[in-house]
Amino acid sequence: MRRLSFLFCLLLAAGGPSGAAPAPGGPPLTIAAAADLKYVLDSLVTIFNRQHPGVPARVVYGSSGRFYEQLSHGAPFDIFFSADSDYPRRLQQAGLTAGAPVPYAQGRLVLWSRKLDPNTKGINTLLDARVQRVAIANPAHAPYGRLAEEVLRHYKLYEQVQPRLVLGENIGQAAQYASTGAADAGLLAYALALSPALRRLGKFYLIPAAAHSPLQQSYVLLKRAQGNATTAAFAAFVAGPVARQALRKYGFSLADGR
Repeated sequence: MRRLSFLFCLLLAAGGPSGAAPAPGGPPLTIAAAADLKYVLDSLVTIFNRQHPGVPARVVYGSSGRFYEQLSHGAPFDIFFSADSDYPRRLQQAGLTAGAPVPYAQGRLVLWSRKLDPNTKGINTLLDARVQRVAIANPAHAPYGRLAEEVLRHYKLYEQVQPRLVLGENIGQAAQYASTGAADAGLLAYALALSPALRRLGKFYLIPAAAHSPLQQSYVLLKRAQGNATTAAFAAFVAGPVARQALRKYGFSLADGR
């Protein structure tokens, strides 16, 4: 609550988000978002809704690949915040967006554990006999899952670890497996590792950026968002100082490097 109040005060000091003000009683804003954004986007949506009463923004979290499939078949969302830039780009190429994808951050990966301190041995914590199950997001449709596989191959650990992998539907579910003890460790999004719940329950080791390719994350406005002033206001808000500070707080590198 203190964090939300602090960010809210910053927003007021900045004069609120730029862009056209949505009319009261206008259509709500529906957001599809990658699960790594759960904590930061919940905070930002709370602030945004306080600034725009009567035109609520609502968020559904999941895997980027699953959202891509749903959006390709007309799922009713206004904005798609992906954990990569490829899925938004493919939607644009299919003529399903109201503009080009907008990079908003770069994601990072950590090794998190409830029972061990990964800082002691780094990535080699995965070779500890006490680590019998390792949670990652499903690489078939989750960008953070593909990143986890890339890290394991970079360190030449994939063959040893692969039989012990537990796949979450998205990075949020992978974090749930690790935090509840269904897995002994997890390769998780840095943003989730910085959440109050996971910081209280375990410890993490930040995977060096050189161990994987950059994970540029982008959002895109969907066709149904055209003419929706709430969508335009939220897009402007995400580009503003409050959102940028919140993204940094949760471990994201900003897309423009500033």
